[in-house]
Amino acid sequence: MCAFIYYFLALCSLSVVSIAEATKTLSGFSIDLIHRDSPLSPFYNSSMTPSHLIKKAALRSILRSNLVHLLVDEKKSIETIIISIHGDYLMKFYIGTPPVERLAIADTGSDLIWVQCSPCDNCFHQDTPLFDPNKSSTFMSVSCNSQPCTLLPNGQHGCGNSGECKYIYQYADKSFTKGDLGIDAISFGSTDGGQGDTFPKSIFGCGTYNDFTPGTNGKITGFVGLGGGSLSLVSQIGDQIGHKFSYCLLPFSSTSTSKLKFGEQATITGNGIVSTPLIIKPSIPTFYYLNLEAIIVGQKKVQTGQTDGNIIIDSGTTLTILEQTLYKEFVTLVKEAIGVEAEQNPPRPFNFCFRYKDGANVPLSPQNLLFNLGTNLHCLAIVPTSQSGLSIFGNVAQIDFQVEYDLQGKKVSFAPTDCTKLG
Repeated sequence: MCAFIYYFLALCSLSVVSIAEATKTLSGFSIDLIHRDSPLSPFYNSSMTPSHLIKKAALRSILRSNLVHLLVDEKKSIETIIISIHGDYLMKFYIGTPPVERLAIADTGSDLIWVQCSPCDNCFHQDTPLFDPNKSSTFMSVSCNSQPCTLLPNGQHGCGNSGECKYIYQYADKSFTKGDLGIDAISFGSTDGGQGDTFPKSIFGCGTYNDFTPGTNGKITGFVGLGGGSLSLVSQIGDQIGHKFSYCLLPFSSTSTSKLKFGEQATITGNGIVSTPLIIKPSIPTFYYLNLEAIIVGQKKVQTGQTDGNIIIDSGTTLTILEQTLYKEFVTLVKEAIGVEAEQNPPRPFNFCFRYKDGANVPLSPQNLLFNLGTNLHCLAIVPTSQSGLSIFGNVAQIDFQVEYDLQGKKVSFAPTDCTKLG
């Protein structure tokens, strides 16, 4: 068992289906990830202070975690198991022949790849023309009795008048995309400007009725699911990338892009690598589970006593969110270790904040554990869940770590890295 930051993680199983065919067996490729609050993002608002951006991202985390808790409730129907409160990162890709550039939300909490298509009955505003499948020489419709159509959850696919596969993909916040399931070439341009990598038979949703609000600036045109389900990007191209992908996340204040890598490029090498088993639960294949065994603060440890996968690792959630009892024990140890008084009325949604005093010993990593909200106020980037049970390992805790998902080897690996130096 290996320690990661302050976590001990452990054990289990995985199932992945590979659908898309690549033009060749790939050595790997890299994609730029843009944080939605980064100065490089079309969502960036220069009038907002860093503390306002932090609070906004933190509130998104709470909304998103509430949806996760709703979805993993075993009493809920399987066909609604998709997160929304749309993820923190954006990526570019190309679809069709000739290729059309799309900017999409990248999300490890969902599976379907989809774009807005014409003719559209109800589409959110975008600056660029809608994707027209009739103008792509490589587009193919999908029949409603085909395997790709049956990969959609029960209740979310059906037959059109001509036998085509109709889909509706509903998110837990009640937003949805509806249209025709299709097959076309999807490609990713090289981050160095060279020739990109193409997957000519990729399954995607051609959305013609989209009740979805990604923003008001018109830049977003769709969604790329990076979850563990059969229709996600990483599952469809799994055989060509060796069922491996990784990312290295930068603070969202950075003026550089984070990196999402696939195939051989995703493999972490060097010193300081620790690994833990990856757990995919058949009832909820979208989510990537790890097992949090303990939290260590100084020389003391809080045990979870669990072994069956109790924390989701999620790139789309800013904060790390812990089950309430575990959180209370953890914060008690933090208070003892750093010797500061808790702020009596911390700003929402934070739970534990403090102000530095002369001589205070605060041996925490600011980048992965603390937010500086100004006026000498520091808040933990870890909060308790509003519901019992599941925890979420958020993206702030993953900053400046290479995080490799080996879906075939059933493990997740971490290595401390200066992500600005990765090509």
